[in-house]
Amino acid sequence: MVEKTGRPAYLQIVDELRDQIRAGSLAPGAALPSIAQLCERFEVSASVVKSAISVLRTEGLVIGQQGKGVFVREDAAVTRDPEPSSGVSAEVLDQLGQMRHAVKELGDRLAALESAVFPERK
Repeated sequence: MVEKTGRPAYLQIVDELRDQIRAGSLAPGAALPSIAQLCERFEVSASVVKSAISVLRTEGLVIGQQGKGVFVREDAAVTRDPEPSSGVSAEVLDQLGQMRHAVKELGDRLAALESAVFPERK
């Protein structure tokens, strides 16, 4: 179940699944639980789960196969950022990493502010 911390539910799901992939409890080649199973497990809607899976795809940790499911990539345990490809420089990837970090920090700060302003939402 996701916690009511102010951090978006889909990012909480991403964090948990990413940790499981990096720790090896979701092994390379393994199928992620179905969207319905993830909805039940985290007590969220299908759109929230789909958003989380989309982030994991963007990070290169999972790959979808039409009609079969979503699977942990074989190289997911070592994947940090996308590999440079056709015109994408290391500088651009570095800037993207910095932007991701800044957005995460802003999300954390927003959650803290919301907790202070709306303490009943805890």
